[in-house]
Amino acid sequence: MDQSVKAAAALQVFQQHQSRTLPSTSSPSVLLAYKNATQRLGATGLKVSTLSKAGMGILKLATTQLKQQEKKARVVRASSLGKALPASVDKKSPLDQLAALVLHGHARLQPLANESHATKPQNCRRIVVLGAPRVGKTSILRRFLRDGFEEQYEPTSEDFHRKLYQIRGETYQIDILDASGERSFPAKRRLSILTGDIFLLVFSLDDRSSFEEVRALHAEIVAAKTALHRSKQKVCVPTVVCANKVDLPSEQRAVSRTEMLRALGNGCALFETSAKDSVNLEQVFEALARRGGLPLETGPSQHRKVSIRSYQALRAARQAEKGSKPAACDAPCGALYPLARRPSFGTDLRLVIGPKGNRKQSKALDKCQIQ
Repeated sequence: MDQSVKAAAALQVFQQHQSRTLPSTSSPSVLLAYKNATQRLGATGLKVSTLSKAGMGILKLATTQLKQQEKKARVVRASSLGKALPASVDKKSPLDQLAALVLHGHARLQPLANESHATKPQNCRRIVVLGAPRVGKTSILRRFLRDGFEEQYEPTSEDFHRKLYQIRGETYQIDILDASGERSFPAKRRLSILTGDIFLLVFSLDDRSSFEEVRALHAEIVAAKTALHRSKQKVCVPTVVCANKVDLPSEQRAVSRTEMLRALGNGCALFETSAKDSVNLEQVFEALARRGGLPLETGPSQHRKVSIRSYQALRAARQAEKGSKPAACDAPCGALYPLARRPSFGTDLRLVIGPKGNRKQSKALDKCQIQ
């Protein structure tokens, strides 16, 4: 059988299912038909190009059908209430549901793209992690996010994580940017510094050059934040420093604690840590929370780890009970958002520069803050 005939046959199966579908059928049935049709396409052994074209046809057809059903559902709801409903009532777009189907196997995943808007701005923090390569930054973050350790080293270019919390009836969001790959891009690194709220600097006790790099990074952070706030005095920046690999033999140590304290001063919280043996990491996470104005329950051992779906369900239940006090037995919980992406550079620039409306047109343009 010709490849195009096979594709047409699979599409026909999908269309036949749609012709038997009543107008009131819910969107999951459409998505299920989409899934079945794509599985049939995959089973036929089509080439990638043919499968891609056929899949796009199914996607377009399913999306059109979903839009029509959503429009009819809004009209029915509006007529029953006697007034028009805004288009924003149904927050799940067809593409959101299709993406959920492809990624998770079903269509009931609530979109989290607007999760940052649901969290109060004062409850959102960005932690920026900086340091030389091979000092254990990723291992420390893994302890914070998942409580594990891997012996095998893999270089990190740039990594972005987002963790969401429900603590005492409040929603919190922590974004973590591992800016390891920005050493060769000063402007990009400076933008990361300017948008950071809390800083975690990591060096290795057996590598003196990594310690010197942390000294330079700390000075750069203070200078950048001072210039951003247009302050004549140095700004106090929430910073935690990890002297990692304390588990190594003492004869391999290249930096003394006295030298570290003298170089970094009192503006940093300094800890000698071991990501491998989890030494002093709880104190590091507690210091990050205290200096960043976050609850101590954001520490990995202070809350219950749940899946993103469980987090959504808990959050929805608590929103339904809005106005009542949170139960004392409600344990703090946190979930790692698996599809988090770093905000665009344009978004970060607007965050640093501020809205254009706050500027006076007659005022001469200042030097760019990231230069």
